[in-house]
Order: sequence, then structure tokens, then C-alpha cells
Amino acid sequence: MGRGFLIDELRFTPRVEILSDEQMDRFHNAALEILERLGVRITHPKGLELLDAAGCKIVGNQVYYPPWVVEKALAMAPHRLSLGNRDNTRAVQLDDRRSYFGPTLDCIFYQDPETGERSPCDSPHVKIMSRLCDKLDNYDWNMTLGLCNDYPPTMADKVASRLAMEFCRKPTVCCCADVRSLEQIYEMAVLLQGGVDEFERHPYLLHLADPVSPLLYYDPVVAKMIYCAEKKIPLINYPGIQAAGTSPATLAGTIVQASAEALSGLVLHQMANPGAPFIYGAFATIMDMRTTVFSYGAIEMAMMVGAMAQISQRYRLPFFGTAGCTDSQMVDIQAGVEGALQDLVSAGVGEGLIHDTHCWLDHGSTVSPSYMVLGQEILGMVKQFMGGITVNEDTLALDVIGKVGSGGNFLREKHTMKNFKSMFYSDLFDRLQYESWQNKGGKFIEERLKEKTMKVINSEDENPVDPALVKELDERQKSWEKW
Repeated sequence: MGRGFLIDELRFTPRVEILSDEQMDRFHNAALEILERLGVRITHPKGLELLDAAGCKIVGNQVYYPPWVVEKALAMAPHRLSLGNRDNTRAVQLDDRRSYFGPTLDCIFYQDPETGERSPCDSPHVKIMSRLCDKLDNYDWNMTLGLCNDYPPTMADKVASRLAMEFCRKPTVCCCADVRSLEQIYEMAVLLQGGVDEFERHPYLLHLADPVSPLLYYDPVVAKMIYCAEKKIPLINYPGIQAAGTSPATLAGTIVQASAEALSGLVLHQMANPGAPFIYGAFATIMDMRTTVFSYGAIEMAMMVGAMAQISQRYRLPFFGTAGCTDSQMVDIQAGVEGALQDLVSAGVGEGLIHDTHCWLDHGSTVSPSYMVLGQEILGMVKQFMGGITVNEDTLALDVIGKVGSGGNFLREKHTMKNFKSMFYSDLFDRLQYESWQNKGGKFIEERLKEKTMKVINSEDENPVDPALVKELDERQKSWEKW
């Protein structure tokens, strides 16, 4: 029955849209109005100098942005960004609607995958999480994953970044206390990548800088933004904004304020070094008025972040998204449902770098190896879904359908052996019938998850750093103790 009527392969990527084109135009104009009429408070002297030179109006510490200044900055910023692994192989290409999932940073607590007990997050826990991220292939990039509470505050941020980069080969996002720490972290990344030229070609390190909502930048943040621009460290300018708390109690009001805050950072960044890599975004969610928490599991978060991702696509800027989060205190049904729904929405919109994915619990306070391993399975399904359905001569299978005919089966066909492995098969979720499941021990998913998590943690590292470089990192870490 091969008729040759279909020559080319047909592909379609599933997609989700939160906003219409008309809504995006309205959001853009509203953000420009906020920046021009209300402005942003900045006190950093060099930041004010750059913005004054750019054409902004400055009254005291309030900066007002004419629309043409914002549009000029949008035109300056790169439309795509390539990130590299530690070995300088390409890992992430931020353009179009591609999505790449990664974990989180700065968790206060650690949940033991064997006992379920929670304790302060220390450097050994950051190492465990970094090793996990390296081994779980559905995580495309890394973050510093936790606080090193066993080190003084003056060096804890640098130790966390050192462990993240040493034990995970994937691109790493850091956040640190001040520009001096950022300088040390950047120098470690350059060392591991083999030089500044390699770093600039495919950066291995990114920095996250947060404005304070509403409409405020503290001096240390501005200093780090300028340093990132000068060194071409990709900058994620990312307000953490809360509807009814630090922004209006409407989704639209929160989105427009978050966009204005991110765009104000873009102007400053591009004035410091036109064409430096910049990533737009916002962690936009709601204040749960029953508990007053910054909700990580709210469906409104997925809606607002997805809407901002669409706006970033309109601006042709790389985007920093959020998904795989939960408000649950444990790795349970709530955690799975909240995280999986966010993952699917984020992938469907095409959010670029998607962070916080299945690694922390309890409103962002507790890092969990078990949740990260569960995320590996959920992301496998999401990526399978986003692959869409391939349509070509082979997949339409007209010949084998004709061969088997009415009432037959396809089990022994070569076509079946060739294609069945393209389906998603989980190493964690169980598809046995009840009797077979009982005969194999009747293990609930919680027990299977614990076993798989410990198996991954205890497996050998596949991408160790050269011992000579480890020695150099040790020497640098010793120098931090003198600060």
C-alpha cells in the first residue's frame, strides 16, 4: 500500500497561548507608561550616570524612562543566547520558543531522601544536589540549589557556586551578596572553561539580579548588573512579584508592573555595555490571602509567567521562566500535581530557561533530592508531549496496517520492533496490573522513589573536574577565609 503521496515529514509542536496579540500590545504600552510617568527608584551613582546619559529624566533618586529609551534598549539587546557546558560543548540555545528546564537556588533547608527529615542546608547537601542535576538528563542546566549554612555568610555564596560548577557540568545560574563575590565566582567559571574567550563564546555562568517590587533597585544589585554587562555574564533581571502584596491584586496589574521592572533593568544594562546578554522575566505569583504566603503552587503563577514569556517573545528577548514548583511540605500528590501542570504550561508557551523545576518544597524553603528525581520522570513525559506527533511514510504505517489486515495484531512485525521504543517508558511509574504488582513486592511510589533517588545519589560521577583545577579551586576558597 505504499503510495508515496507524502514526501516530506510533517511536524507540529504543541503550544499554549495565554495572551492575544492585542493584549500584548496593551501590556507593552502600559509598561512604557509606568516607566515614563512613575519611574523607578535608583540610588547607585554610576547607575544614575548611565541612565542620565541614555536620555532618562532623573529627579533626585527617581528615574523616568522616555519610551524611545526603552525601545532603543530593546533593539540593542541580543535576540538569542547560546550557553555552554563546562567542557565548552553547547548546552542551551535560547531563541524562538525552545524550553530548557533547570533547578533552583538558595534553599534554607534540606530534606533527607531516606528519612524525610529536614535540616539546615549545608555544603554537603549542595554537593548532592549538584551531582543529581549532572546525572538527571531531563535537567538541562543548573543553579546553586542551596545555602551553605556551615560557612560564614561572607563566603557561603561563593562556596555554593563553587560546588555547583565543580559537580555539575551544565550551565549554572548563581546569585550572590555583592559584586566582589560575583567577581570571584566569574573567575572560577573562566578557569573551568579555559579562558575568557571560551566563556564569551558559550557562557557557563549566568547571574540572577532581582529588583525590589514595586519599582526599586538597591545599590548592590545595580553594581552586579553593571559588572555583568561589562564582563558579558548573561544577566537574568527577574523581579519576584506578588499580586496583592508587592503588586496590584490583579493578574494584569502584576504583569505590567513586573514587565516595567524588568525593562528598566534592561535599559541600565544595555547602557553599561550595548549588546551584552540579557534575559527578561519575572517570578510573578499571588499572595494567598488565607495564609499570606508567596504561593509557589498557584495556577495564577503559571498564567502570569506564561503571559510574560509571550511578551518576551514579542520583544525577541530570552526569557527566564518558572515551573515545577509546589507549596506542599512533602513530596506528595499535591507536589506532583502542582509541578506537573506548571511544567506543561511552561513548555507549551516556550519559556526559555525554566527554573525551580521539581527541587524544592514548602514555598521555596526546602531542597529535596526526591522531588528532583520525581521531576526527572515528569519532565520526560513533558518533553515527549512537546515532541508532538511525527507524520511521515513510516509513522503512518499504511503498509503494515495492510499486511496485518482485519483481526490481526502487530506484535511480531518489524515495524513494531523499530518504533515501540519511541514511546516514553518511566523508570519510576508502575504500569503492572494489581496481581503482578503484588508479586513484585507491592511497593508504593514513595518507596520506589526513595530507592531510585538513593541509587542515583550513590552512582559514580561521570564528569569529574581535572584534579589540578580542583586544587586551584581549593586555594581560591582558602583565600576567601581571609576576607
